[in-house]
Amino acid sequence: MKTAITPTRSENFSEWYQNLIAAADLAENAPVRGCMTIKPYGWAIWELMRDTLDKRIKKCGVQNAQFPLLIPINFFNREAEHVAGFAKEAAVVTHYRLKMIDGTLQPDPDAKLTEPYVIRPTSETIIGEAMSRWVQSYRDLPMKLNQWVNVMRWEMRPRLFLRTSEFYWQEGHNVFATHEEANADARKMHRVYGDYMREMLAIPSIMGEKTPEERFAGADHTYTLEHIMQDGRALQAGTSHDLGQHFAKSFGIQYLGPDGALKHAWTTSWGVTTRMMGSVFMTHSDDDGLVLPPAIAPYQVVIIPITREDTADALNAFAQKLGEQLENIDVRVLVDTSDMRAPDKMWKWIKRGVPLRAEIGAREMDENNITVTRRDLGKSSRQTMTIDAFVADVKNMLAQIQHDMYDAVVRRNETMIHNVADLSALESALANGKIGFFRIKYDLTTNEKFDALMEKYKISRRCLDDNDPTYVYVAKSY
Repeated sequence: MKTAITPTRSENFSEWYQNLIAAADLAENAPVRGCMTIKPYGWAIWELMRDTLDKRIKKCGVQNAQFPLLIPINFFNREAEHVAGFAKEAAVVTHYRLKMIDGTLQPDPDAKLTEPYVIRPTSETIIGEAMSRWVQSYRDLPMKLNQWVNVMRWEMRPRLFLRTSEFYWQEGHNVFATHEEANADARKMHRVYGDYMREMLAIPSIMGEKTPEERFAGADHTYTLEHIMQDGRALQAGTSHDLGQHFAKSFGIQYLGPDGALKHAWTTSWGVTTRMMGSVFMTHSDDDGLVLPPAIAPYQVVIIPITREDTADALNAFAQKLGEQLENIDVRVLVDTSDMRAPDKMWKWIKRGVPLRAEIGAREMDENNITVTRRDLGKSSRQTMTIDAFVADVKNMLAQIQHDMYDAVVRRNETMIHNVADLSALESALANGKIGFFRIKYDLTTNEKFDALMEKYKISRRCLDDNDPTYVYVAKSY
């Protein structure tokens, strides 16, 4: 059967994904190595994701702020474990001026910075320095801050939305009087992410704590959300970190307690990135293109007038009127009145993943009907209904799509989570090409034999099982 995207997922999942991004007009590789240009349709998806998550973050008592892009290198030197985790990915600014030399612009040798700056890979250090000035008393606590910014981590093997040198994210940084409060907050933000991904992205997360070998550099505890892609690989969709007092001690974040004693505070950090978009695209899409959950679709409904030269004006006007009705009930809608051929319009919006496609021809207009197709189900869902019935039921239809997309991923994930008794069983499964997550006793993964399996099969420990932390999930990952 002919598909819009070739090769198909089963033929070459990696190439399918790259072609999916192009077909849906989401992004392209930028002239800067390892970076991407996010196109308007891709950015519209990110804006919806960002704005809906931002509301949930603010409900947790967090305030948005903005911190500098450039971080003094000495800030990183104050937290040795943290800098070791990012040293190989750091992009460094060493000069402040260009000069024409031998006919080309080059860094001016006389404009070398006394101290280099690191383009932020993350902001624990510079925010920690600010908190050391802003926190003075227990009355200043808790302090909860967040910023929506771009970051830079030099990526050797870039892939659009999954791993790029520059990407967009939110990073939250909170400070507390006690470790109990800090750890509870790290856990809370972990749950906020899980709820958001389930309710908005229609993706169930495997949630748990990272093992000591995998946790964030400088953290006491890292809590992660792992998603299972259609090819069985893991994608880390977000993390929340209990940073203990590491950064508080390195940057002097202290407060005067009610007893008059000066004490070091406890901090957390937590973040999700544009990688979530890659997770949505890989999790839900099919061989005809993007499939978007209605909650984050820039257009939840596209109306396509099926016109002839003699009916174009009337049909377009009729479709515009229906579009206005949907806008009035807060449905995101596009009426495609372009002069593109009707089949080409349909394929355009199929590839872009619009949840509901509504077609109106001359006969439908005369009978006050509309023909509607769900993107997630395709031709089998095609139905003709009255305009009034469609307007009355469209929100329920969108809610049903959101629900069904989530359930479909849950069912698929159940087939890709495997319990293995020991390393021999794990190796056998991997050798036989079994895909997905493998649940195994954690203490079986702390030896050289498991290290050899990691090297041979490119697997890693994803997280401990939140329901029984003596078990760990192991998988190949993006």
